[in-house]
Amino acid sequence: MSDAIRLSSVALECPDARRLAAFYAEITGGRVTFANDEWATVNGPGGRIDFQTAPGHLPPSWPDPRASMQMHLDFFVEDLPAAEARVLAAGARKYALQPNADHCLVYADPAGHPFCLTTWDEVPA
Repeated sequence: MSDAIRLSSVALECPDARRLAAFYAEITGGRVTFANDEWATVNGPGGRIDFQTAPGHLPPSWPDPRASMQMHLDFFVEDLPAAEARVLAAGARKYALQPNADHCLVYADPAGHPFCLTTWDEVPA
């Protein structure tokens, strides 16, 4: 038996698990592999994202120095303009503030979670 720890998935709370799973499946080219009123799962390139319905969900406010966004998802893309068109057509909202617009654009998903599309694939060691 091993004591290895490996990331299984990331779970996001949201008002409607099915709806948000459909959004992420659409933008990533993944597929919804499970969905009910409380939980949904998307398997896509790069891993799994889970969604949990939380009726009292309040989206993070970003950018807001008084509040934290808690977390965000980054998606590697090769063509920022093409990927931007895809996520906007799926229902994302682009933030006005773009601190790294030369290689990374920030959006909100339909439930208000920030996520980034980035061409930067060099992770420092």
